[in-house]
Amino acid sequence: MEIDKGAKWVKFDYMRDFMRDVLIGLGTPRNEASISADVLITADKLGFDSHGISRLKPIYYDRIRQGIQLPTTAFKIIKETPASAVIDGGNGMGHVVAHKAMEMAIRKARKYGIAMTAVRNSTHYGMAGYYPLMAVKAGMIGITGTNARPSLAPTFGIENMLGTNPLTFGMPTDEKFPFLLDCATSITQRGKIEVYAKLGKTMPAGWVIDKNGCSKTDPGKVLTDLTRGTAALVPLGGIGEELGGYKGYGYATAVEILCAALQRGAYMKMLTGMKNGKKIPYPLGHFFIAINISAFTDLNAFKRTAGSILRELRASKKMPGAKRIFTAGEKEHLTWLARKNKGVPVNRETQQEVLVMQRELGLKKYKFPF
Repeated sequence: MEIDKGAKWVKFDYMRDFMRDVLIGLGTPRNEASISADVLITADKLGFDSHGISRLKPIYYDRIRQGIQLPTTAFKIIKETPASAVIDGGNGMGHVVAHKAMEMAIRKARKYGIAMTAVRNSTHYGMAGYYPLMAVKAGMIGITGTNARPSLAPTFGIENMLGTNPLTFGMPTDEKFPFLLDCATSITQRGKIEVYAKLGKTMPAGWVIDKNGCSKTDPGKVLTDLTRGTAALVPLGGIGEELGGYKGYGYATAVEILCAALQRGAYMKMLTGMKNGKKIPYPLGHFFIAINISAFTDLNAFKRTAGSILRELRASKKMPGAKRIFTAGEKEHLTWLARKNKGVPVNRETQQEVLVMQRELGLKKYKFPF
């Protein structure tokens, strides 16, 4: 994503601490606020700019202030076996319940080889890739998915029925970075559209359709119309079936089922955040899978094979004019290398949001370059 020309850079640790203190100011316990802040800052470190500091005010700060999300997080185990668990998050901080649910899956997988946890009544859990990376650090394969408020139309449809529903994988390799595939099952997602709106950029055609099935490219108008239900995101693969849009639609549906049916959670139109004209919580569902590689093979052997696969892909013959071939997780690593000494690029609109939160909570100790 292109960086706003008016962006100012803020060191990662400084911005992480600010986000933690904002959440503490809203009533989140310090240890839980630290988890949420780490999820958010990790997104900025790896270039997921749609899921870092730019999401703090509109998704978490505002919803807590509006009373549709709790600043504290319950972690109620509804059902548990040695290798599984169903958890109720009580409409608290999605990052916190997700972190604990993946920790539980990892702990169980150490003993039983593979484990899965399913969560209901959670909220937006930030960058999905954060949780598989937890498994990677433990020498495991991590998989997660989440449903979301309706924004995606089924193939040949125009009504937003499904969420962007990412299906995310993390796997360790013998390289300096893991394999990390973190992407929505739609062509794009709300967060990226929000970034386009903040940058004042026109969206590519084919990402979003209106009630007539025609493309929409004004990000500000699209965000309004998505909320009204008069526009919808297009499934991964594109409009119709010719380019495989039915595949993205199918994967989005699979994630919706795994995020609702296993845990008896809410789904599709139950996640609009509105009831009788009033705002209510978005009771999202997630799932987390941890696979202990050592239960199948030697961990170092797995890493070597995984790394060899990625290196051979990158070394394969390139399309005329193409400079290089990438593998999943590589661009995120390169972004980290480029940003580690500079920090977070804060665009102009987010700068104003930061200053509003700082003023309203009286966080006078922070001095920003804007």
